Amino acid sequence: MSKITFPRDFIWGSATASYQVEGAVNQDGRGESIWDRFSHTPGKVLNGDTGDVACDHYNRYKEDIRLMKELGLKGYRFSIAWPRIYPQGKGQVNQKGMDFYNSLVDELLKAGIEPIVTLYHWDLPQALQDIGGWDNRDVADYFAEYAFKMYNALGDRVKKWITHNEPWVVAFVGNAFGQHAPGYKDYALAVRITHHLLLSHAKAVQAYRQSGNDDGQIGITLNLTPVYPASDSPEDSEAVKFQDGFHNRWFLDPVFKGTYPEDMLTFYQEKYNAPMIRPGDMELIANNPVDFLGINYYTRSVVKKGKKDSFDSVEYVRPEGKYTEMGWEVYPQGLYDLLMRVHRDYNAPNIYITENGAAFKDDKVVDGMVDDQDRLDYLKSHFEAAYRAIQDGVNLKGYYVWSFMDNFEWAYGYSKRFGIVYVDYETLKRTPKKSALWYRDVIIENGF
Repeated sequence: MSKITFPRDFIWGSATASYQVEGAVNQDGRGESIWDRFSHTPGKVLNGDTGDVACDHYNRYKEDIRLMKELGLKGYRFSIAWPRIYPQGKGQVNQKGMDFYNSLVDELLKAGIEPIVTLYHWDLPQALQDIGGWDNRDVADYFAEYAFKMYNALGDRVKKWITHNEPWVVAFVGNAFGQHAPGYKDYALAVRITHHLLLSHAKAVQAYRQSGNDDGQIGITLNLTPVYPASDSPEDSEAVKFQDGFHNRWFLDPVFKGTYPEDMLTFYQEKYNAPMIRPGDMELIANNPVDFLGINYYTRSVVKKGKKDSFDSVEYVRPEGKYTEMGWEVYPQGLYDLLMRVHRDYNAPNIYITENGAAFKDDKVVDGMVDDQDRLDYLKSHFEAAYRAIQDGVNLKGYYVWSFMDNFEWAYGYSKRFGIVYVDYETLKRTPKKSALWYRDVIIENGF
């Protein structure tokens, strides 16, 4: 294959999230998060794993940034732990938490790495969960206050901000499926929460516009999954429409069109009497547009008509193919299809791939090196798909590989490794894998 060269200003980066890497949960005044409470609840996380220590990035960030620099990363996407800034979710600021993120940003800039900051990557202060969490509309205001505080503290140096990471996961995996914190199984609750998350996003965007940081950009990161029918039958096409509404349109439509998709809104209101939309809510969402969309892409969904008219009306089909350790099909064409669809249907301004990567066993060591050829092949095929989308007109501006290092994989604990850098959880030693060294060359060449 001939050489692929990406646009000159393309940002090659990597990503992590606070609870997955920082550790230091009781250090320097950090408050409890819902993930602290959830992971310490017996039976919630595989092997009883917690993020108490994780990768100890809080204490080792300088070492980690040196490694990022050695690998040539141009950008680093990280999230701020809300309970590190506001241990109670609001009220008194914890200055030591603020100092940490100031130092982290300064160290990144010194290394020539651009920070892109996610304000919410799932670690809600437990104190706010105690007053209803995201089901309490007031929490949207507390989020905007926290966001405004961070813009003022870091906005002189941080020029790219993300309000939320994967609100679909926050709402449904945490409140309808019970697999993530806070661990509820209530679909009506989850649907109500989606609306409050979108309100909090709009309020945080509004706060950014009012913060005086006129030279920066703000967006949101959605985990989007292209949906394909198992057959050509009209029933399977209906299943695709529903699944796409559930997973993609329910968030894309309000962010880009200022309205919920009519079919899903009718379904939710008839079945769950939710969400509770107050006068002015949709105007607030519509009047605070994003500067960019972050897309997290891992796999596709293939669906067929299920047995009953509910969330179970859709059945997943498992196609023949290669799968990751998460049981997700490796399907790079899905990334191309997704990018083209968002470009076509939503006229998205700038797009960043804010997460893409794969968990593999990583048990093949050759000459002291983790030979993760599977991950290298995965990334290469997805970079190729992204390149094709750029050639076909998509405004794709950067790519943040998930993840910089192995870390706490939520309900799977430490059993799944996504990193391009291997972490020995006994010693916390970091070792770049084969994929990391290949990625370093991609960055140097701006292609392959």
